[in-house]
Amino acid sequence: MSDLYTRFVANVLFPVQERLKHHDTVAIRQEMEDVQWWPRERILEKQAQRLKAFLADIGAHTPYYRELFARTGFDPKTVTGPADLQKLPFLTKAVIKQNSDGLRADDAKGLARFNTGGSSGEPLIFFIGTERVTHDVAAKWRATRWWDVDIGDPEIVIWGSPIELGTQDRVRLIRDKLMRTELLPAFEMSDAKVEGFIARIREMRPKMLFGYPSAISHIAAHAEKKGIRLDDLGIKVVFVTSERLYDHQREVISRLFKAPVANGYGGRDAGFIAHACPSGSMHITAEDIVVEIIDSDGNVLPPGQSGEIVVTHLATRDYPFVRYRTGDVGVLSDHACPCGRGLPILSEIQGRSTDFVIAADGTVMHGLSLIYVLRDIPGVASFKIVQETKALTTVFVIPGAAFEPGDVGRIESGLKRRLGESVAIDVKLVDEIPAEKSGKFRYVISRVAA
Repeated sequence: MSDLYTRFVANVLFPVQERLKHHDTVAIRQEMEDVQWWPRERILEKQAQRLKAFLADIGAHTPYYRELFARTGFDPKTVTGPADLQKLPFLTKAVIKQNSDGLRADDAKGLARFNTGGSSGEPLIFFIGTERVTHDVAAKWRATRWWDVDIGDPEIVIWGSPIELGTQDRVRLIRDKLMRTELLPAFEMSDAKVEGFIARIREMRPKMLFGYPSAISHIAAHAEKKGIRLDDLGIKVVFVTSERLYDHQREVISRLFKAPVANGYGGRDAGFIAHACPSGSMHITAEDIVVEIIDSDGNVLPPGQSGEIVVTHLATRDYPFVRYRTGDVGVLSDHACPCGRGLPILSEIQGRSTDFVIAADGTVMHGLSLIYVLRDIPGVASFKIVQETKALTTVFVIPGAAFEPGDVGRIESGLKRRLGESVAIDVKLVDEIPAEKSGKFRYVISRVAA
């Protein structure tokens, strides 16, 4: 049950703000909350209608797609559903870079420049229009309400993106204070900083924590080490996104905060793609987003098979994202969720393609196969694995109190068993492992193309 101030923010203050910004966020969220309970077939019919209208719109107003449709003979009027997208080429970071101006709609207004953090080694500059912002905010709002958290409930955001942190001007700070949301920067996670974060979380007693799973699990683990309680704050949900959520992170977060962990999947480029409901399913924002899973040759795969996640965002007419290759690997499901929502399900998100490593014999395996080697060694406090080449893998290790001289050899032999005996394993003992520029943390990075 939300308090009086939360209801004031959610029903009065936030809607007024959105109207002043010419955003119809409230109406979109209300429609989404209705649509989510439709049967899946009806949701997919609505999605197909929106897809057809979207493709007709960008074919008329976006120079890149106007030329592409003419050159390939693609006629949006013939579109009956997502299968017709297979007649179109994929959108990649390289294509966006080469056609930055051509992807702008000729009648686009209020485009804002954005960029990805480049954690995959390839940062991307692109533009987002008002419609896209509005729909993504509405989708996140709907998802937090699944967990009985509304706009206006006290919230702490643990984030590292310079896009958010660079806008902490006076107006933003006043707005955040009114909305009862506070941003803690995840760039530096020194002991002193983390203890300050813990003190602030205890003082504010938020209903929701939102941020990177690596940062929030680090805070939880530090609190446990220091004997500081976090399970008496009344936190309803810990909403994590922007990185792969590992099982050990979920366990420490849920245990220390005594709250469920809700995984969200999306990106600044691809949008708010899917979010976990209380029954545990990752529901796709199907009103706005078409998800395809493809193999290494670009063929669309059926539900149940693992492949690269490709996204078409139907609220991006000002700067279209059509068949955008995310570089992430996942699996679609055709099962129904016990929660009763008809929204399609993304049953697995296995990480970025750069989270997969390649053994000397060419075998592709998930980075978890290497992570488990280090997690099984009690003396390893923290680590990062970088596959430089098929012949060389570097491992950065922060040794803990229980670290033994023989642990270096255990790491080397464990990784050789998985990557191949011929592979050189360079273990570097360090005092600190910096996060990516975005503030995210990645346990495994492969610089070897599959």
